[in-house]
This record gives sequence, C-alpha cells and structure tokens, in this order.
Amino acid sequence: MPAVETLFTNALLPDGKRASLAIDKGRFTAIVTDGGALPEARETVDLGGALLAPSFVEGHIHLDTSFYGEKWKPHIPCTNGFDVHERVAFQAQNLANAGPIEKRARDQLELCIAQGTMRMRSHVMVDGSVGLKHAEAILSVREQYRDLIDLQLVAFPQNGILASPGTPELLDQAVAMGFDLVGGLDPATFDRNVEAHLDVVFGIAEKRGVDVDIHLHDGGTLGVFEIEQIAARTRALGMQGHVAVSHAYSLGDIPAAYQQKTAAMLAESGVAIMTNAPGSYSFPPVTTLRKAGVTVFSGSDNIRDSWWPYGDGDMLSRANIIGYRSGFYEDWELVSAFDIVTSGGAKALGLDAYGFVPGAKADFVTLAAVHVPEAVVAVPKERTVYRGGKPIARDGKMIASP
Repeated sequence: MPAVETLFTNALLPDGKRASLAIDKGRFTAIVTDGGALPEARETVDLGGALLAPSFVEGHIHLDTSFYGEKWKPHIPCTNGFDVHERVAFQAQNLANAGPIEKRARDQLELCIAQGTMRMRSHVMVDGSVGLKHAEAILSVREQYRDLIDLQLVAFPQNGILASPGTPELLDQAVAMGFDLVGGLDPATFDRNVEAHLDVVFGIAEKRGVDVDIHLHDGGTLGVFEIEQIAARTRALGMQGHVAVSHAYSLGDIPAAYQQKTAAMLAESGVAIMTNAPGSYSFPPVTTLRKAGVTVFSGSDNIRDSWWPYGDGDMLSRANIIGYRSGFYEDWELVSAFDIVTSGGAKALGLDAYGFVPGAKADFVTLAAVHVPEAVVAVPKERTVYRGGKPIARDGKMIASP
C-alpha cells in the first residue's frame, strides 16, 4: 500500500479519543485511534496532544455590508427601539460612503478564516436598491478564495421583495448566476404580505432547485405564525432539510409550552434555526429546540456594520456567547454550544463528509485546551488552522494567501 502524504499524530479529538490522522490529496484517508496500526507517510507531524476542532461553520454573515478594516463608524441608534426599516436606511447611508465591496469582503473573510472558519454561508444584498452589484462582487471574491474556504451565497432582499420593485426577478437572476440559496426578510412587517412574499421565495427555490434561508426578526405570536407558514411550505414542497429561518426572535418570546409545541413542528418540518444569541434581544431556546430534534446553527451575522459594532469572526467565541446567554454550565451543555458551530452548522448547510471521518476534507483547527468544554469557556486564541492538511493561519493571522 503506498504511503499517505501526511500523518498527523498525537491528536485529541472532540470526543476525547486520542488519534492519528492520515491525509492524502487534501482529504482524510484514515482516523486511527491510539493502539491502531499506522500507515506509512511521506511526512509525519506531531500535534503535541492538541485538541482538534473540525472547520468551524460560519452559518450566517453579511460579507458585503461589513466595514471591518475601514475607519471606525459610530453606531447610529434607532429613534424608537429596534426598527428594521430604520436600520436598513442607516445601512444605505453608510454603504454610500464605504470602500469597495470586494476589499471589505476580503478583509472579513480573512478575519474568519484565520480563526478556523472554512465553511461559510453569506447573505448578500439583491434587491431593487442595489440590483446585482453586490452579487457580482461577492461571486468574484468567492472565486478568489475558493482554495481557502467553501462559501455558500444567499440572495438576500434587504429592502423587501414586494416593497422593492424588480426584486423577484433580481433574486432569480442571482441564483442563475451561481447563488446557492434564496432568502427573504420579515414577510409580515416588511412586505406586509406573508403569502405573497413566500410565494416568491419558495417559487424561486422550486424553479431553481436551491435551498431557502429567511431572515425573521418579527417577535411574539406574529413571528411564530410566520415560522408556521414557512414550515407548512417546506412540508408541502418536500423541502425538509433544505430550509432555514435565521434569527427567529419570536421563539424566545413565547411561553415554554408553546416553545415545545413549535419545536416539535419545526423538527417534523426539517426547518433549521440560526441564532447568534444577539445582544439584548430574545433568541430561540437552544436546548428545547435541540432536544426536539431541530437543527440549530449559528453565525456572526453582522461584523462592525450598520446594525451593531460587535463581531470578531471567531465561531468558538460565538459558541461561548451562546452558552453564556443560554445559561449553559454543565459540560454537556458546553459541548452542545460547540456542536452548534461545528456539526450543527454542517448539517444546516447540507455539507457531506464533514469532520473527522475518512473521505472528508482535511480541514481542522488545533486548540490549546484539554477538552471541548474548556475550549468553549476559555476561547483559546493559540491555534493553527489547516486546510486540506496544510497550515493556512496561525494564532489569528493568515499565513497563506488566495
């Protein structure tokens, strides 16, 4: 049997097992636990007992609207609490004075990659206000970085679908150009017509054979009603496992019994829920959803943009935030927070052969921690990022270029 390209030894896997990892042509060929027979290798690398994480999954980000890397832009508060329409208007003002989309997207991509994200889903503005300008720019950036990160793109109608003339056709064009999903935004409060909004979103998804990921900020029973309508569409079209609702603040607003009922419905419908456990807002009950069988994933959402000034691009830090805001103290709870930014994200994004299994891409991160719970709590910055078995970043700094 020919020697493999690289053998990584003395590794600690997330499940606590010590193992060696054989890699050839950028993929794992064998995961050998301690005591097993090791293959011959042209190169052997001792990982020194480091804890390994598979590629972190950044499941919700906006590469085209971040100002990371630019001059600091002070946050503009809404005049009366949180108002999506007003925030969109502030964003338009800021973007009019921002640098090139490509430069801002590259800066944000490298921030995320350097900390271990090699799987990502980005929502990109596609509507009557910007046309396909943002879409074309981010498609170009995706091609530039294809060797460093796997990037899914969502055609996102930031200014609504019905409220922004020409948007349905633009969303369809974006998918035809190579976007992977079609999105939506608050069908009730932004477009004020749930069914017509969803007709467009699911109509494009069915026509083009792509998945759906809808922003839903609407709270309370209105937001839950919209979730129920999205789930009904999902079941009717046989799209279980291909639809996500991002934010779903309403799930954190309702009584526990209603949460459990809705969680069971979501699990049956195969609709995933994305939460970044944001600021002072209500957010979905992570444990209730996961216990019901709902796929829960996460993302940075906005990094230093018009919505808020926070965000560091580190999905391990995001797991820490989810755990903190959810009141996670026990080890199994901390492990679930880690799962949300790794395996849960991979499932939500429909990724095949992910993690430490033969045939999967050899993308992983070394962490200075003795186990997963400690990693979630400590968020160690000392780490090396490997893409296809080759180091591309170390301690938060890129050492490879596209």
